[in-house]
Amino acid sequence: MKKVDVAEFYRRLAQADPHPETELAFTNPYTLVVAVALSAQATDVGVNKATRALFTIADTPARMLELGEDGLKAHIKTIGLFNTKAKNVIALSRMLVDEYGGDVPEDRDALERLPGVGRKTANVVMNVAFGAETFAVDTHIFRVGNRTGLARGKTPLAVELKLDKATPQPFRLHAHHWLILHGRYTCKARRPECWRCIVADLCAFKPKTPPPVSAPTPLA
Repeated sequence: MKKVDVAEFYRRLAQADPHPETELAFTNPYTLVVAVALSAQATDVGVNKATRALFTIADTPARMLELGEDGLKAHIKTIGLFNTKAKNVIALSRMLVDEYGGDVPEDRDALERLPGVGRKTANVVMNVAFGAETFAVDTHIFRVGNRTGLARGKTPLAVELKLDKATPQPFRLHAHHWLILHGRYTCKARRPECWRCIVADLCAFKPKTPPPVSAPTPLA
């Protein structure tokens, strides 16, 4: 995609949604870390349901440790891989207390040291909690980057690096939110809704999918 088209691509997404936000519910950087870690292979809606009560009683690493692994499991048992995720959340909470005084570090390398926190989670936390211009490549962004031609790559890291290089100001801060939401609601995996896409003319995907055919109205 040409530079002028990349800028126009983001301009349209920004015009449609000037202030995009994560759909995960959180109250502080710590609960954001936990929510993103829990969201792997799970929906934001499902995570939000599980954490609604959890974050009222365990919104700091110390309080999460008081709750304990079994107590945490009781709250997140509706989330996939909840046993492993519970172990990781308790372990990362312990590390935050022991090594960071209960605070969430702003450094990507430090974040990635936390159990259950990979590069994508670290990028989300850096962007949402601390305002860093990072690109958290999930399945939606990976698909949108490759399908549209905005940032093609065989791995999430390759797509991330291309997005970092190609995305201009003033779009860098919110870019990954626009792309996630676009992939979640318009540029869907099985059938992209090209007929209502605001960037369809800039996109390399072919052939464009037509609108669904309405069922004929039955005769009276």
